[in-house]
Amino acid sequence: MDKYIWLIPILPLAGFVINGLGRNSLSKGAIGFIGSFLVLISFGLSVGAFLQIHATRQPIVVDLFDWFGAGSLKISFSFLIDQLSSLMLLIITGVGFLIHLYSVGYMHDDKGYGKFFAYLNLFVFFMLLLVLGSNYLVMFIGWEGVGLCSYLLIGFWYTNPSYADAAKKAFIMNRIGDLGFLIGIFLIFNTFGSIAYADVFGKAATMHSGDGPFVLITLLLFVGAIGKSAQLPLFTWLPDAMAGPTPVSALIHAATMVTAGVYMIARSNILFTLAPDTMEVVAIVGLATALFAALIALTQTDIKKVLAYSTVSQLGYMFLGLGVGAYTGAFFHLLTHAFFKALLFLGAGSVIHAVSGEQDMRKMGGLKGKLPITFVTMLIGTLAISGIPPFAGFFSKDEILYYTSLHSPIMYWIGVITAMLTSFYMFRLMFLTFWGKFRGTHEQEHHLHESPLSMTIPLIVLAILSAIGGFIGLPESLGGHNWLEHWLRPLISPTPGGLVYGGVSAERLMMGISVSVALIALIYAYIKYVKKAHVPVADTEERPALANLSYNKFYIDEIYDALIRKPLDALSGFFYKVVDKLGIDGLVNGLGKGTIETSKGLRLLQTGNVGFYIFMMVVGIIALLLYSLNGFFI
Repeated sequence: MDKYIWLIPILPLAGFVINGLGRNSLSKGAIGFIGSFLVLISFGLSVGAFLQIHATRQPIVVDLFDWFGAGSLKISFSFLIDQLSSLMLLIITGVGFLIHLYSVGYMHDDKGYGKFFAYLNLFVFFMLLLVLGSNYLVMFIGWEGVGLCSYLLIGFWYTNPSYADAAKKAFIMNRIGDLGFLIGIFLIFNTFGSIAYADVFGKAATMHSGDGPFVLITLLLFVGAIGKSAQLPLFTWLPDAMAGPTPVSALIHAATMVTAGVYMIARSNILFTLAPDTMEVVAIVGLATALFAALIALTQTDIKKVLAYSTVSQLGYMFLGLGVGAYTGAFFHLLTHAFFKALLFLGAGSVIHAVSGEQDMRKMGGLKGKLPITFVTMLIGTLAISGIPPFAGFFSKDEILYYTSLHSPIMYWIGVITAMLTSFYMFRLMFLTFWGKFRGTHEQEHHLHESPLSMTIPLIVLAILSAIGGFIGLPESLGGHNWLEHWLRPLISPTPGGLVYGGVSAERLMMGISVSVALIALIYAYIKYVKKAHVPVADTEERPALANLSYNKFYIDEIYDALIRKPLDALSGFFYKVVDKLGIDGLVNGLGKGTIETSKGLRLLQTGNVGFYIFMMVVGIIALLLYSLNGFFI
């Protein structure tokens, strides 16, 4: 199997080259087949690699070539497949294939069909590179690559200026985080003399908490994660990224790219464990992000915006888990989130496809009879994200909340409140979309129809995974063995001091609390949006003050605009008008003008009159004689 590992990322790259060069000559059927089939083969190879790891419990290291060396720095372009990366490979290629298949139907009438599949393949290549790298530099290449692909895919419909602006916003905000990540890599090399995982983690294992600049290193790495995984304060790019086609939202902003920060911290868990102060920062930022994004999602009316803020909130949950030392729980939620959030985004795309591109839930309603497959699959995804047992999200969210309770009761209760809000805004989405009467136009109602098989098959597969995926982490308190915890144990560093297990009864009590608040929120949403048939007010109508704050995203974009963009624009204007134009340009242009004006004066001496030239010659001779006589008398 080892000799075929390099094909896992190369096959999607080949799809990018073939579809990119042949986008105008290949048929749409050929483009869709090539783009999807090559990712499917990568999935098959990833399954083979996973089975080998499962059988041998030994990591697979593939050294492709020595990349470069500079002084003591030696970089090998090599891949590492272990318990952590093998699961990520399955998610990226498996969910990636389903989204490629979905795109065959969703993007069929788009003029940029070939280019879209080329970009999707390129994204999968870079994401695979990110998780396969055996050192931080290879990871960083993939990290930057998915940022580039995100820019290309968010702004795919670039003729719309707002979509192009959303792509630029995502690219710039990610660069802020990436700079922190890059400086962190420099500091890792300065501290450990290497950036290879084996060297760094091996040396770190012999050190103690507080040794070396662990806090600074981990804070810088976390800055990178904040940008890529859309945490406070660098989260505003992700909701705007919904400008891209819906399959992009599912692949990049639900299942893979935004979880890169979680993967990076889980991979570097030993460094974070040695920096408990950083872990506290991670937990606080994650919890604040989870709550803040959930509050915004409560009032949004765009179906994709609700899911976008939900993604930000669920990512906050993952960072909360990482911060309290529940690395396995955070990664578990990453896996289950990939299933149910990809399902929900693709389901939303199916709804949008049915209602002729409409995304406002106020203009939907009554769709469950018209879109039965979409309805049932989205309902399963909603139950999963809301933490209703036995669906996948229940197990992963419960594990994070349980370990949070051991770390801080206050954080636990804030997490419970956030879970309740999650249940409310997700069932609000379901009730507004599928219950009641249809509120769109007669023309839209006339064309309501279920999506084609290429779109519904991925929904069904993801719904099955959302229903049963949580059992890989079934806790012992419910009669399981938590396979995922045992699987990742060789790679997870125990938290200093440990988290004292509170016992089966305490864990079951907390499960009951989380399920109860989710059911309460579900019932309240049902009463408000089904029984009372409440529909959110139009944008022209007034809302209560708190609802207005939530609907306008607490004016965070406007605050950033006033405090950051406008002052930077003013500073740029000052440098342009004063420093550049008056200073630098003034000096350069002044020298040129001075030369020109001097030349104009000297040019007056060139009259073309022979008599004047003879006169000047005589004056010169006299001047020379006077100079000579002056020297003689002295």
